[in-house]
Amino acid sequence: MSGFNFVADTNFLIDVHEGKDKVIPFLDGTVIISVISEIELLGWYKLSEEEKQKLRLLLDDCIIFELTTEIRKLAIEIRQQKKIKTPDAIIAATAKYLQIPIVSSDKGLKNISGIELILL
Repeated sequence: MSGFNFVADTNFLIDVHEGKDKVIPFLDGTVIISVISEIELLGWYKLSEEEKQKLRLLLDDCIIFELTTEIRKLAIEIRQQKKIKTPDAIIAATAKYLQIPIVSSDKGLKNISGIELILL
């Protein structure tokens, strides 16, 4: 899938970090993440320094997309239409804004209008 662009949900990054086989088909693509995923990964309670370093290396291979005014507006719209946690809404809004699929294990991201979900 060389050249395949997608927004990775935080659980995708955790699966990569843990070496799970289900993410292998996506590793040749361009991994774009929301800044929210960076915060979720590095904000784990009692994360060891070794784990922080490994996660930072993983994040270095990603394009980190900051919150923009448009993404904030889209996240608000998504939350108004569907019961969803704020971080998930921001990640979904990032995919919607960029008009690329989101790769996730989170079934809660199903049926969000304007988003293509690739469910692992």
